Amino acid sequence: MKPNKKNIDNWFEAKRQHRSTRTHRELLKGIKTASHNALAQAITLIESTNSDDLEQAHELMGALTGPKIPAKRIGITGIPGVGKSTLIENFGLQLIEAGHKVAVLAIDPSSTLSGGSILGDKTRMEQLSQNPNAFIRPTAAGQTLGGVAKNTRQAIALCEAAGFDIILIETVGVGQSETLVHGMVDFFILLMLAGAGDQLQGIKRGIMELADLIVINKADGENENLAMLARKEYASAIHLFASRTDKWQPKVECASGLLGSGLDKIWQITESYFNHATLNGSLVNRRQDQELALFNQLLIDLLQSEFYSNQSNLIIFESLKQAIAEGKMMAYEALTKLKIERK
Repeated sequence: MKPNKKNIDNWFEAKRQHRSTRTHRELLKGIKTASHNALAQAITLIESTNSDDLEQAHELMGALTGPKIPAKRIGITGIPGVGKSTLIENFGLQLIEAGHKVAVLAIDPSSTLSGGSILGDKTRMEQLSQNPNAFIRPTAAGQTLGGVAKNTRQAIALCEAAGFDIILIETVGVGQSETLVHGMVDFFILLMLAGAGDQLQGIKRGIMELADLIVINKADGENENLAMLARKEYASAIHLFASRTDKWQPKVECASGLLGSGLDKIWQITESYFNHATLNGSLVNRRQDQELALFNQLLIDLLQSEFYSNQSNLIIFESLKQAIAEGKMMAYEALTKLKIERK
């Protein structure tokens, strides 16, 4: 039967009602026993905008305790079509074969018109999604910038609590606004293509400066020589960037996500980074910065929630919006008036 909006809405409502019967304590118990179902429900809970769900989500996150050994958080980004999902699937399978448990938080772009999202990463990672030591969670980015979903930080913490020691975050791949994911991960991989125009002009320098590793993907067949040439170009380019405070020199490698070649080298470089960052203390500093960023974001969310839950605030807010739309007031003037009227 072809899915339609009504069927999809009914399915989501049934899932919501089933979720509401499980308390945060039950979900936490399930997460601690590595239940994929409980983990999926917990992530759905923290993504909900329902007031009852939000209260449960706060209870759940407050009761959460981190793992003794934090997971390796790895962000993977790149332009659409660069082969992120294919590379992640084969990379994840190799990591599982080496004894790891892998969680993938795959962020799908949302339509700016409908707000809808394809959420097709499980179909693009069919083998990985069926592996018992893997967990794949596709999530719509919604209106959040930075290539990540609003609750990605909390989802990372839930995956760590469930015992996943490697968390791969596949971002939207929107180019200019990918920087937020850098504040959530330990290691940042940027995937690029060879033979797709002027490589060094095809992406913003700011994103390249954030990358810990640049991977020229799809280095197979007739494209292999082009990939090797692109690797040399990128290697020369990153040496022109300013030295980093963590003293890590970003690397450039070629790989084929389709064939699986070069993925072992990617993991070697990743482990080398973690050894380097652990020894010089930069990994601890990075994690501390992440927690501060999370605190700031949670505070902003709390203040916004309190503001919009106040009916008198909404009345003032809507009247000021109308005044701005009619050209009777400028934005900064409206903000000043809002501060005065709220006192």
